[in-house]
Amino acid sequence: MANPLQPAKYLLAAHLPRQLPVDDGREVAFAGRSNAGKSSALNALCGQNALARTSKTPGRTQQLVYFEVATGRYLVDLPGYGYAKVPADLRAHWLDFINGYFAHRQALVGLVVVMDIRHPLREFDIQMLNYASTRMLPVHCLLTKADKLGRGQQVQTLAGVRRQLAEAYGQLVSVQLFSSSAKTGVDEARQIVAGWLELGGRQEKGR
Repeated sequence: MANPLQPAKYLLAAHLPRQLPVDDGREVAFAGRSNAGKSSALNALCGQNALARTSKTPGRTQQLVYFEVATGRYLVDLPGYGYAKVPADLRAHWLDFINGYFAHRQALVGLVVVMDIRHPLREFDIQMLNYASTRMLPVHCLLTKADKLGRGQQVQTLAGVRRQLAEAYGQLVSVQLFSSSAKTGVDEARQIVAGWLELGGRQEKGR
């Protein structure tokens, strides 16, 4: 089966709300702590090696980076959060920008939260989940770097995170195991994102 996300290409990077594309398409945002594997996940889902930049330097993504999959269909790489070396004024700018983005962006139809399976549901992850919950936006969580744990630990961690998410958010949030290097869960996650964007025939409830 053809990969519906494969055509993704870099479109723009926005530092201010006025730089965002016209708010009339469909877009899925990707959020995650620095070095949780967000860029690697985007690359794996799109079947490309260098679509999103990967770096060992925390906080490399410091703008909203848009990738266009089809006309009016976008993947949005949000700034890696939780990094300590960013000046306070820049952190304040991003907090205001992201607040407004989640509150008012009508094209936003889904959120993918990327969490290192060894450190799930940290404070910033929960903040992103709460942003989405406020506007009843569907969320899919990727427990990345699953290959770093044995199978028993993977299953145990997944069950624990799933239980916590269900208690806090009900059916709004789903979660799966994921590994960019081992290709674990790539097809499952790709199907969900493509569904939100209404690509490949299958449609998810996203609005």
